[in-house]
Amino acid sequence: MYESTHDESQRSPRILVVDDEAVIRDILADFLAMEGFEVRTAPDGAAALAELTGSPFDLVLSDLKMPHMGGIELLDAIATHAPQVVTIIMTGFGTVETAIDAMKRGAYDYIMKPFKMEEVVHTVRRGLERRKLAAENMRLKEVLSLYKVSEAIAASLSLDEVMRTVTDAALHEVHADVVVVLIDDGSGKLVERSRVRNPGFLTSLEDDALGELAPAKLAEHFAVDRRLRAHGERCLEFFSNAPQRPPSSMIVTQLTMASRTIGYIAAISFSPHRTFDEGQRKLLSIVSDRAAAAIENAKLYENLKATFSQTIKGLANAIDKMDRYTAGHSIRVAAYAQLLAIKLGLPEDQIEIVRQAALMHDIGKIGCVMNLNKPGILTDREYDAFKRHPGFGREILEPIEFLSPLIPGVHFHHERWDGQGYPLGLSAQEIPLVARIISVADAYDAMTSDRAYRRALPHAVTTHEIRNCAGRQFDPDVAREFVQAIEQERSERRERNEPVPD
Repeated sequence: MYESTHDESQRSPRILVVDDEAVIRDILADFLAMEGFEVRTAPDGAAALAELTGSPFDLVLSDLKMPHMGGIELLDAIATHAPQVVTIIMTGFGTVETAIDAMKRGAYDYIMKPFKMEEVVHTVRRGLERRKLAAENMRLKEVLSLYKVSEAIAASLSLDEVMRTVTDAALHEVHADVVVVLIDDGSGKLVERSRVRNPGFLTSLEDDALGELAPAKLAEHFAVDRRLRAHGERCLEFFSNAPQRPPSSMIVTQLTMASRTIGYIAAISFSPHRTFDEGQRKLLSIVSDRAAAAIENAKLYENLKATFSQTIKGLANAIDKMDRYTAGHSIRVAAYAQLLAIKLGLPEDQIEIVRQAALMHDIGKIGCVMNLNKPGILTDREYDAFKRHPGFGREILEPIEFLSPLIPGVHFHHERWDGQGYPLGLSAQEIPLVARIISVADAYDAMTSDRAYRRALPHAVTTHEIRNCAGRQFDPDVAREFVQAIEQERSERRERNEPVPD
């Protein structure tokens, strides 16, 4: 069944009176009800805990000495299962020290027996006021946290980063055990794009055993009700494959753009005593509203990046096809550079930058109107024109912001370790690592490929030349690692019975 969404600010404070003496329970209940409070009673801590599990309370007024479960044990249980509840302990003169110990463990105050009702009412009102202030502080923290989440979502154009920010917000702000995000895959079909567990959610079940949401059932619900907060068995109606561990509560919010549903965010609790309230649903709804635009922008941006990458790759292929001898050169250099980057232990994102930069390293040759592979030696004028292609490459990539990480590799791949290279004459560590990697990969492919002015050199001769040029043309460490990487790759190809050129 759905939990009531009645606003807490519109109801009377709910108080639970706990005492093993029926007379005291009844007197306190009557007086507090006359003061406008909604009151329930329990004869001991165990019964009180059952009441707290079943419905929300603002304050517990509990005796200290009771059978089955005393006030101290109840206090500890409240700290675990209902930490937002204010607790006031009632005690006799002989247990004052114990009452003070209870305050150290989280009780708000204590009342001495026999008590005066005016004192009880005054202490209760002070406790409720404290709870109100604590709730306001919590709301302020939530607003600040929500602002930070919204800013982080809006600042990102990476779909993966948006997913991480959204799921982290749902995990930590809503306190979900599992968060699932469904988004449009581009064809109008909603598919699971992200599933994240709370680190504190300990279960041996795999993700696929925690159920699969049914987009059609969610769409059917949201067609008649824009809110979805369910508990217990009601949750199962929104799964196509039921989880092996029954959920105790779930909230789902829509991701919409221009009145079009592009996905859903679902926060699910599998913890028996943790159910979501309306405030948590509203918070997730606010995150969803901000996330929808960010997700749409990120998808557009990824499509734009893919389009640009395809365009640049087409230009790189065009360079390779300017002469039959250079066909496939950029692709091979990219493969060798990626192999070396992996051997050097670079992070995955840096490996991809190396690969892409190597793929585009000769893009600037588009600006060189000349036959780069004519038989014989280039004239001085032709060589000067050729040496301009790294700068042309930088100029081609600079206007495309997301390709800026590739510029160092494209611009400086003809610099030399000894400072005798071009275009700036950088040396040693001044040369970006990505450029030092591409330099070796480029040289290896150039030497092992047929050119108009010579036949391809054997692998052994090429690696000998690379070793010989280490410390002059190439970074010695990078050259050494490249030779090791290429030898290992060739060995693995032989083991797979694949052809390995001499």
